[in-house]
Parts: sequence; C-alpha cells; structure tokens
Amino acid sequence: MSVFFRSWLAVVVMGVLLAATLPFGALAAGQIQQISIQGNQRIEPETIRSYLSVAEGDPFDENKIDKTLKSLYATGLFADVSIRREGDSLVVKVVENPIINRIAFEGNKRVKSDQLQTEVQLKPRTVYTRTKVQGDVKRILDIYRRNGRFAASVDPKIIELPQNRIDLVFEINEGPSTNVTRIDFVGNREYSDSALREILQTKEERWYRFLSSDDTYDPDKVNYDRELLRRFYLKNGYADFRVISSVAELSPDRERFFITFGLEEGERYHLGKLDVKSAIRELKAEDLQASITKIESGDWYNADLVESTIQTLTDEAGNKGYAFIDIKPVFVRHRQEHIVDITFDVHEGPRVFVERIDIQGNVRTLDKVIRREFRLVEGDAFNSAKLRRSRERLKDLNFFEKAEVNAQPSETSPDRTVIKVDVTEKSTGELSFGIGWSSAVGALLDIGARERNLLGRGQDLNVNASLAIKRTQLSLGFTEPYFLDRRVAAGFDLFATRTSPQQSLVYSASTAGGDLRAGYYYNEYLSHSFKYTLSVTNVSNIDPTASIYILDQKGITTMSSLGHSVLYDRRDSKVDPTSGYYLRFGNEVAGLGGSEHFLRNSAGAGEYIKLGENTVMLLATSGGYMTALNNSPIRINQRFYLGGDSFRGFREAGVSPRDPTTRDALGGLWQATATAEVKFPLGLPKELGVQGKVFSDAGSIGSTDSSVPKNSVLQSSSPRLTVGSGIVWKSPMGPINIDLGMPLIKQQGDQSQIFRLNFGTRF
Repeated sequence: MSVFFRSWLAVVVMGVLLAATLPFGALAAGQIQQISIQGNQRIEPETIRSYLSVAEGDPFDENKIDKTLKSLYATGLFADVSIRREGDSLVVKVVENPIINRIAFEGNKRVKSDQLQTEVQLKPRTVYTRTKVQGDVKRILDIYRRNGRFAASVDPKIIELPQNRIDLVFEINEGPSTNVTRIDFVGNREYSDSALREILQTKEERWYRFLSSDDTYDPDKVNYDRELLRRFYLKNGYADFRVISSVAELSPDRERFFITFGLEEGERYHLGKLDVKSAIRELKAEDLQASITKIESGDWYNADLVESTIQTLTDEAGNKGYAFIDIKPVFVRHRQEHIVDITFDVHEGPRVFVERIDIQGNVRTLDKVIRREFRLVEGDAFNSAKLRRSRERLKDLNFFEKAEVNAQPSETSPDRTVIKVDVTEKSTGELSFGIGWSSAVGALLDIGARERNLLGRGQDLNVNASLAIKRTQLSLGFTEPYFLDRRVAAGFDLFATRTSPQQSLVYSASTAGGDLRAGYYYNEYLSHSFKYTLSVTNVSNIDPTASIYILDQKGITTMSSLGHSVLYDRRDSKVDPTSGYYLRFGNEVAGLGGSEHFLRNSAGAGEYIKLGENTVMLLATSGGYMTALNNSPIRINQRFYLGGDSFRGFREAGVSPRDPTTRDALGGLWQATATAEVKFPLGLPKELGVQGKVFSDAGSIGSTDSSVPKNSVLQSSSPRLTVGSGIVWKSPMGPINIDLGMPLIKQQGDQSQIFRLNFGTRF
C-alpha cells in the first residue's frame, strides 16, 4: 500500500470519528424525512407525534429535539424515552408507564381502606408514575401522623400483570401509637402546670384514655391548645398574655412526644372606665350605655365578656334600625395601677351583604340539612347576631364534632361577604345493648338502635326494646324535622308497654298504641306542637288483697286524645345547657272516641345558671292538673304519681293518695314539684364524663278521682322535701345516674327510697 493511499485512508477514518462525536447541530445539513415511533402499545402514534416539537421536513435541530424529549417525559405516560437519528429518519422509542389495575392496602388496622383510598392521588385505570406513588406514600404517612402514629412506614409494591398492567399494593406498618408522655409549661407563675393541662385538648398518656385520642400528638391540636391557653388567660384578667412558643420533641424511638409551652403571663388587670362613643349622629351613646350589663368597673378583665358586650351592643343597635355598624373596643392600659379602660367605639360599618354560603367537611349530611339551620341566606344583609344564632342552631343538631361558622370578605366585591362553614361529622348512629339494674324495674336488658341523621337527611329513627323483671317496653319512632321542606316537625310513634306488679303497684297494666306528631316554630325560640294518640290499655293481674278501688279498675279501655304543647326555650344549648331558661305548658283532651274522657293540663319552667367554669345550677318547677269529662272516672293508670325520677328520695309512686287499709297508691288529680340541683366537677379527668351533684326536691300531690270517697283515702296535700347528692356518669353504655336522697319532710303513708340507680337523664 502506497504512502499516499495510507494518508488518505487515515483522513477518512478521522473524519468519520469526528462526525460520530459531533452533536445534531453539527450535522445540521439535511432534513428529517421520516419520524418513526417505536415501543408504544396503548398510545396511538399520532398522540405521541402531537407532543413532538419537530415534524417531517424540519431540519435536525438539537434544541428542538431536546425540547421534544422533555415534553414526552412531562406527559407522565412514559417510563423511558430515547431519540436517535438513523440517516434521514428520526426514531422516537418509548417505554410506556403501566396502567394501574387495582390499588390495595395491607397491614392497615387503625385506618380504614376506604379513608386511605379517598386520600391517595392514584386511582385504578390511571397511569402509574413513580412521582405520584411517592406523593401518595407521603399522604398516607400524614394520615397516620394525624392519628398519632409517627413510627408508621409505607412500602409500595408492584405486581406485574399482562398487557402492561399492574396491581399497586401499599404495605403499611402502622407501628405503635405515638402518645404525649409529658406536657410542661415555662413562665407560668399564677397557675400550676396541672391546672393548665386541664385546659388543653391534648392530654398526657394515661391508662384510662384508651377510648380517646386526646393523648396522641397532633400538630393541629397543639395549635388549638395555644388558642385555648390564650382564651383562658384573657378571660381571667391577663390582658398582656402571650404564648411565646410550643415545642414538641419526639423521642429517639419515635414512640413518645414531650411538649413544652413557653408562656408570658403579664399582669392581671381590673376594668376601669367603660364608655360608649358613637360616631353616628342619630344613635346616641347614652342609649347604648345602658346595654353594658355583663361587665362592671372593678371586675377582673374578661375578654369573653367584652366580646359578649360587643354583641349585645350590636343587637341593640340593630333593634334601633342600624343593621350596618362596626363596634371596636379601644383599650387604654394603666400598667402601674393594673387597670384597663375600655371605650366601645361605634361607627357606621360598610353595607355588607351575603354573597354565598360555602359548606365543606360534610360527607354524609346533605347540604340542605345544614343550610336550613341558617338564619341568613344569599343576598341578605349581613347580621352578626343572625350568624351567631345560625352557629348555635348548627351545634344543636348534634351531628358534628366541630361546626365552625365564619364570615370572610369576598374576593370579588368589597360589599360582599362569604360565610364559610367547616364541619367535622361524628357518628349519629347508636346501637345499644345494655345489661343493668334499675331501682324502679329491677334487672333489665336494653336493646336499641337509633339514627339521628338518617341517610344524611336529618331524620330521626329510633327502635328500642327494654326487657325488665317488672316492665317490658317496645317502641318505634320516626321524626322528619322539616316536613315538606317547611319548618314543621312531623313524626309518629308506635309503642307497647307492660308493667308487672311491684312494690309500688299491685296490678299489671298493658298498653299498646301509637301517636302522630306535628310541630312548628313561631320564631327562633317559641314552638308549638300537637299530638294525636290512640291506645288500648288492659289493667289485669290485680292482687286479690289490693284496694277495692283498684279492683274496680280491672278491664280494657281505649283512649283517643288530642294534645298540644307550647315551649319557649332560651337555653344556650339543647344538648348540654349551661345558661338560659325554658317555659312550657300543654293540654290534652281525651274523649274523641274511646272510653276515657278527661282533660289534662301541665306546665313547667326551668333556669340554668352558670356558677363556675364547669358548675351549673338548675332551678326547675312543674305541675299538672286533671279533671274528668262527661262524669267519666279517670282511670288509675292516667293519674299523677310522684317518686323515683320525678321526686328523688321516694319510691316510684311513693307519694300518692293511698288506701288506708292496704296502703296501695291510688294516684292524684294534681301534682306540683320544684327542684334545685347543682352539677360540678369531681376533679377527675374531664374525658371520663363523671360529675357530682347535690339536689333538693320539693312537691305535693292530692285529690284522687271522684269515684273514690275522700273520707276513705289517706292523702295529704302538705309539701314533701328531700335533699341528696349523686353522681352522673356519661359512660360508654349511656348516661348513668346514682342518687342518694333523704326525705326531710314526708307525710303519712309516703314510701321513701334513699338509694336509686337508673339509666337516663332528667329534663
């Protein structure tokens, strides 16, 4: 081979090697004659071509090809993408991401799969990507951390299937619960650590909190605890209080948390001058000054009462025709004297209207069930008093663990406001199975089912069976609170009751029947209800030695009655009242057919007075009066009896007119009672639901039926009086009452009962 030929060959080889190392841009000569798509199985070639930044006829441009590569990856459809040049052709080779056939969760016991399924982003029949899987792993871990399990781990597994499909399995190791072992406070001088711990929603780990999640760490709860501390101190006079810090430390084994709150209490302030300043010419400050009744000069500063005073002033101005006002308290602190002066500055506020009501958090409960409790609708002039009342009504439904209602400025218009409703639903279904003992009926078996929010429509369905030695009761009830979408509550009851002879009664009474109910509201607090009842009663199994006046009652009677009841209710809560009062009265007429003819009248009133943080006094009274119609005797099972729950310290029917020979209770035609009761904490953890109480009951009864000669009856209308104490336990099985009542004043023939255990509550 000549030297010339070898030199020429070396130049050619070097040129080829240089060309192989040059980028696309260096080979700009030439155009793309063909684009070839390879590797696709499900995705059509034209779909892939739509993501390309180059087309046939374009030059080989390095930047456009790089952009094409990024665009294909960004679709999330492909696990791998490569682009190469073959002559005048551009080859795009893809590896498609698989399709998810099924998503499963394994190892989860504390959190249901349905809840996890709603949280993860990936769904069946969607494209699998590593990025989305990593995001879903983080979401699952967040759920477990909110449930206090910081040691949980999640390992995603893939099971390959034909046709490029997979099953995605999240293998979960829940780990132990991460409980709060200790809560400490730094900077508190006036209140002890133990007193402040009682205020917090987060609690320290204790054995009796196995049914509660309060001792598990939750960052959101800690933030809420900061607010609870702030409210507590501001309510008790510490106007300068601040929570400086809240630090949560996780132990090395990730099983325990230690929380420390840093506090700055500041000084405690008394109230000084309380003034009202009005910038509205027609609205005089002196007209509003009289509405400041909840706070007085010299009292300890209380932020809650200040806020309540603002609401009172707002309501008073609204009553005078000023719907759009803005009241701001202006504080002047005298730090040396520890006195704070407050001036309530009244200005004409902007005219704001309700743009919309946004509801979130309700899964089962229909939106309309929530909306119908609001006293405001879209387009109404905004009214803070109506908003506050709407919040109270929503809580009185007792459907939600949390029900927050707040007004926020609209993003579209300054004269509009958006009402945000955030609820957290709680279980409204109750399945009860109880075995117990009652002083009135002996050993009992109670089986019941109730749904207070049937199908999320707010309807109430209740089925109950109570089997006891001395009494058997079956009942079925249904209530539609908004019949025909109007504020009319309608419903019905079916019932059957059989009472066996016991110490207080010497006969059996079997009653079966039903009723139809309807009620409506005149306004926010005044309601009126009607009820028609049809029942059949059989008095039998009378003790042969019983009173002749009871022996005469043997037989079957039918009652057809129509009654009504008026209730004026100003209690702060129907579920657990702490303040306010109620008034009620009603009448029932029997004789619309049937064999029983009488008129029954009843009335009652009660007031709840808050004596302390968790101490409430109840003052209540009730009375009733019956009279016969058409000269028909009033049956013994319809008359009034006092004792048991209606008069503690006496047996069931322990206070009643009696046969002087047999001492059998005959029942009276009128009765009156009065009660004073104070419930208070016993120093036990609040979540145990145990309260103490002291009470005093007074009452009287008299005038049995005219068929019983008065001179042959042992009766006295003189008052009776008892005092006592007891325990109320909101147990997992239901409320349990234990009463110890001691009669101080009783009359001849009365039958006392010192100890009483019962399921249920008194109204």
